[in-house]
Amino acid sequence: MPSRTALDDRILKPELHTLDYGSGKGLDVTRLRQVGIPVTGWDPYFANEVSPSESDVVLLTYVLNVIEEPAERISTLRAAWELTRNVLIVSTRLSWDARRVHGEELEDGVVTTRNTFQHLFQPSELKRLVEQVTNAHCVSARPGVVYAFRNDNDRLAYLARKTMPSFDWSNSDDFATALRLVVSFTEARGRLPLVEEIPDEVREMLSRTAWSELRKLIHRASDPERLASGSKRSTLDTLLYLGIALFNGRGRLSSMPLSVQADIRSHFTSFKEACARADRLLLKLRDDSYLRGAMRNSVGKMTPSALYVHERAMASMPVVLRLYEHCGAVAAGRPADFTLVKLHHDKRAVAWLGYPDFDKDPHPRTAWSYHVTFPSLDTGYEDYSARANRPLLHRKEEFLATNDPMRDKYARLTSAEMAAGLYSNPSVIGTEVGWQGELLRCGVELRGHRLVKAASSG
Repeated sequence: MPSRTALDDRILKPELHTLDYGSGKGLDVTRLRQVGIPVTGWDPYFANEVSPSESDVVLLTYVLNVIEEPAERISTLRAAWELTRNVLIVSTRLSWDARRVHGEELEDGVVTTRNTFQHLFQPSELKRLVEQVTNAHCVSARPGVVYAFRNDNDRLAYLARKTMPSFDWSNSDDFATALRLVVSFTEARGRLPLVEEIPDEVREMLSRTAWSELRKLIHRASDPERLASGSKRSTLDTLLYLGIALFNGRGRLSSMPLSVQADIRSHFTSFKEACARADRLLLKLRDDSYLRGAMRNSVGKMTPSALYVHERAMASMPVVLRLYEHCGAVAAGRPADFTLVKLHHDKRAVAWLGYPDFDKDPHPRTAWSYHVTFPSLDTGYEDYSARANRPLLHRKEEFLATNDPMRDKYARLTSAEMAAGLYSNPSVIGTEVGWQGELLRCGVELRGHRLVKAASSG
């Protein structure tokens, strides 16, 4: 999982050499080589013929949790960091694995029935340890996976990739296609692209036309309304980025990716003004009335304690709510396979909920939840998969954006269920047992996303 995450995040790349420090029997080394990553493995027991050497990226995966002595964990982490030129990736098992770890307690861990030691980390504990030992700017990429960046420019570039939308530069076969791509970029970002942002093959198609002439062609071909919309969107995305970047120090404008610098210069009067606006946005997270107001005007389902939003609709949330969610993700790691995000307004906490069958099951059951609470950064995980009476969802359309292709289908089911009287007793339908009881009482059953008369009711 840590290697897959780093590949997805473009931390592991073919042009960078990787060292798997504590590689065990070398399974990750083999798999990474298969996808084109130049990697060397070193392990004190299984691969110690040659001493480990400095590398661009160092993996320290599931090593610290098997070390009994806290001092040795620190020395191992420090040794891995000393070998790191760019990024150190650290991962450990987490406290919610306790139900799978059986054995006798020893110091701050457990000696398992397999005679191995396990110290299970809290996500915040792991991030804090990596920060203390490396004295580097760190980001939680996933629960239990931390990136420590040697150069802060790399951290800022990573944050930009996670918060700023990328543009799909399709292959262009001729000048007209290349020009349309540049116009689409301009409309989407509300500004002309930098030369460095245009792929080589697109730039080649445009190379016979002077840039001054291209600017005129782009200006004439761009739709003013789309330009205005793109400018607004880029302004909000930039504020989101600057807000998140403040967590470990925002740095100078020159330290940020070129595309971010271009957005700031195009959509703000100055870097100072952009930072001031981002700071004001961060302060809004402390304002209960402002936060509730943003939630009332947001996509998603508002309850007395929180706002629930589907993953597909998160980009449509007001920027202050996107910042709220990103704060939780940077602090504790965002789970890879979540379905809904839950933003509390009765306290400061973010939760991610898993519903693997959300689009297949008319009333999906909760599989798991993971949350982080501010300012303590305490985290918690609950597994619902083995429970006999799991919570389930109703009115699925309420979690989605209005333009979601599945929304109408779900809304039709809700209307049918309301007409059948299934929502007459809202206090009992939130769990599997209560919901089944209401289906029986009303004499109906579900076939996919259709409500039909139950066969047993004649």
